[in-house]
Amino acid sequence: MKKKSLVLLLIVVLAAVTLLAGCGGSSNSGSSEPAQEAEEAPAFKAGFICLHDENSTYDLNFINGAKEACEKLGIEYMIKTNIPEGQECYDAAADMVDAGCNIIFADSFGHEDYMIEAAKEFTDVQFCHSTGTKAHTEGLDNYHNAFASIYEGRYLAGVAAGLKLNEMIEAGDITAEQAKIGYVGAFTYAEVISGYTSFFLGARSICPSATMEVTFTGSWYDETAEKEGATNLINDNCVLISQHADSMGAPTACENAGVPDVSYNGSTVDACPNTFIVSSRIDWAPYYEYAIKAAMAGEAIDTDWTGTLATESVRLTDVNGNAAAAGTDEKIAEVRKGLEDGSIHVFDTSTFTVDGKTVDSYMADVDTDPAYEGDTEVIADGYFHESEFRSAPYFDLQIDGITLLDTAF
Repeated sequence: MKKKSLVLLLIVVLAAVTLLAGCGGSSNSGSSEPAQEAEEAPAFKAGFICLHDENSTYDLNFINGAKEACEKLGIEYMIKTNIPEGQECYDAAADMVDAGCNIIFADSFGHEDYMIEAAKEFTDVQFCHSTGTKAHTEGLDNYHNAFASIYEGRYLAGVAAGLKLNEMIEAGDITAEQAKIGYVGAFTYAEVISGYTSFFLGARSICPSATMEVTFTGSWYDETAEKEGATNLINDNCVLISQHADSMGAPTACENAGVPDVSYNGSTVDACPNTFIVSSRIDWAPYYEYAIKAAMAGEAIDTDWTGTLATESVRLTDVNGNAAAAGTDEKIAEVRKGLEDGSIHVFDTSTFTVDGKTVDSYMADVDTDPAYEGDTEVIADGYFHESEFRSAPYFDLQIDGITLLDTAF
């Protein structure tokens, strides 16, 4: 009987232990049931609106930056391409909100008003716009502008161009007076003016006799117009071509004519192995990573963010030794160091004149009022302070040595 009672007692104890385990028991119960999983944080998703698609070097540069940042951060993303600078941009943004995007980026100047419209409606979503000018005056907590000091990259590319011009002069291919650069621009916006001027100043810092002619296409991406523009410049005795336009039109014209070329937003060496020298570009991955991480953490995003050489937002491609002058890599490294330590300023007012005069004061239109009136003094300490009072360029001076062939755009 004692043995039977002991067995019954063991059965009762085991049943009690099992019951306690099933009810959760105390923290020391030794339950073998898996602990309840913590509730997963909601997924974060980014959206990207592009004016064109991968065929545009400009948009491809944004797309590559978007993919790099999102894949590094391990988040979901969606990209809409070929979105015009009109109401379609707002519609694309609204679709992205509906698709669960927490932050949305757009890449073209004319997208801005529609991004602002979306930001005002969808206040729980962050909106970031590249090349825009209105974030600092709109005062929205969820709308931001971003750009980079690409004028420094263009200046460095101009240094490479100046070295090539000097090489051509020393070889007897041209005279110093024939060192004329051609430049294919899209529009007469400050962004384009800042770009071609910084490129020219870089070239002239090496080749003092350099001059430049600029033609405009009236489009960010028009391969036919860009190729025709470059061809016309070559026919007008321009001996080196650069561009602020987004297709392969100008580089192709240069390769066909055997004229040295400095492209933009990426290397064209595969298609133009004999004429491509170097290219500058903005690397958007650092900004995308910064803005996304801030949004994920619920932290404020800069109203105006300007990437620099130091943030690796301004980059140059590898120099093509088949076309570049000897010593180009070394000279670029030297000048880059000066830009980074502040001993060189791209828009040093001692290096250019306007109508024959040094510019010691200039009120720039930083706040983009309808009348385009100057509102901010931007010259101090001997140089024009570009992209410091807002991220997007506002340098719009027409300096001596540069001839505009048309200004219809």
